[in-house]
Amino acid sequence: MRPVARSAIATGLVLLVSQSGAAAEADQGAQLAATCASCHRLDGGGTGIPSIIGLGEERLTNALLAYRASESSNHIMHAIALSLSDEEIASVARYVAKQGSNPR
Repeated sequence: MRPVARSAIATGLVLLVSQSGAAAEADQGAQLAATCASCHRLDGGGTGIPSIIGLGEERLTNALLAYRASESSNHIMHAIALSLSDEEIASVARYVAKQGSNPR
């Protein structure tokens, strides 16, 4: 096989793997966000529980990390955040942040 062909195949494989990784992360974020949606509603509606739509990725990440570290009296959010790894927190924050516009 020619070096150019090998290089093209290798580049294609790298792109395929990176795209499938991004899709898997988006799927993970969507699955985790379903738990959030049961209270926070991802359509921006809801009563009594703050909306998370429009919050930026960094703000969502910091909030979940604070809940996990018990920096809040919200026992429900503390328990949920404790169940998430750093990777899952990043994934769900990225997914939810993309659902709304105008991050606040």
